[in-house]
Amino acid sequence: MRFDAQMKDYRLTTAEILYHLPDHPNVLQSYVWQELDIAPQYPVLNKFLDFWKRELDGAVHSVRVASVKLITPGRFQHADAVYRMH
Repeated sequence: MRFDAQMKDYRLTTAEILYHLPDHPNVLQSYVWQELDIAPQYPVLNKFLDFWKRELDGAVHSVRVASVKLITPGRFQHADAVYRMH
């Protein structure tokens, strides 16, 4: 993953795309797409979906998106217990 993109608030984005099979329109198929993208506009994902609609035969049924920042501030947590062994 590109560090410079992550510093510009790009996040690891995963999209599950359900689409209708061209030969069997009543059957749904799943495609998982993953890329660095900017939430919540998702320009990279939208560009991919535009390509899909323009070039591929399977009509998109639905898209489910999840994203997470890869670079976050450090977290400090106190220990709940201390155990000693002799």
